[in-house]
Amino acid sequence: MELLFLVLFALHILKREALAVSHWCYESQKYEDPLCQGPREWYQIYATCKGEKQSPINIVTKNVVLDKSLNSLNFEGYDVKGSSTWDIENNGHTVKVTLDTSAKIGGGGLGRKYKAAEFHFHWGVQVGQQYLPGSEHSIDGEKQAMELHIVHIREDASDIEAAKKYANGVAVLAFFIKIEEENRNYTSLISELENIKYKGQTAQMEPLPLSSLIPPEEDLGRYYRYEGSLTTPDCYEGVIWTIFEKPIALSLSQITQFSTVYFDGKNSTPMAENFRPVQFLNGREVYRSSASILLPTAKLLLSLLMLTYILSSLCQ
Repeated sequence: MELLFLVLFALHILKREALAVSHWCYESQKYEDPLCQGPREWYQIYATCKGEKQSPINIVTKNVVLDKSLNSLNFEGYDVKGSSTWDIENNGHTVKVTLDTSAKIGGGGLGRKYKAAEFHFHWGVQVGQQYLPGSEHSIDGEKQAMELHIVHIREDASDIEAAKKYANGVAVLAFFIKIEEENRNYTSLISELENIKYKGQTAQMEPLPLSSLIPPEEDLGRYYRYEGSLTTPDCYEGVIWTIFEKPIALSLSQITQFSTVYFDGKNSTPMAENFRPVQFLNGREVYRSSASILLPTAKLLLSLLMLTYILSSLCQ
């Protein structure tokens, strides 16, 4: 009995030590690094990752709730090309660009202004002639090729760690990226990927107006809103998510360039499928913006067009 106790105690110590030195990863990394903690095991390192308000989610459109207070967001400084160069980095999990926080968002039911801190991407993988989608969020079960996250923090917070001390300290704008035609606004950013092939490598690039990387502002009135978390550890819960309906377009060639970087050093796994699976809603509501419904004038016009069509059909 005493021997059994000693064996169990030793196993407990070994497990605790293994967790102490373990690190989180995506499922696509586990073949090369089987001891790393994949998304289903993140909670063993960060308990918050098993919280009740986790992200990403699948948005079921028939269940979303109209919120008339969700009007168009105000984009401040999004159309300005900053004076400081951007730092673009391979952090071992994604391609991340750190911003100088001069761009801000407000309105749209946010309740306060948030300043842009960084943006990063999540993407899938090409298998033969097919590209398997890698967006984190999905709508009615449908994912897209990639997803862009522009991370904002409270205007009065110095950095994201300071923002995490507040409820709703972070606001993320999420944009789906679809495979369509080439997007020249992304040319300079994608060209920098060859300079950050391996984990820990950084490069500087000329700044761009953030508005050049996302759809036109007039197309950003339709969005979904919910309360969630960061989609990477520590899975901080206190994120206001805004997921826009209008996607960004990139060509297949541009999208596959993101997998020319690696999760680690030379001969490591190419960075692909760097997304977290969808999480349970756990009773949360998902809201849609007021711009997602037809305005009365538009409804009237549509009705008149339908009536005209029906009458013309009857007269034939």
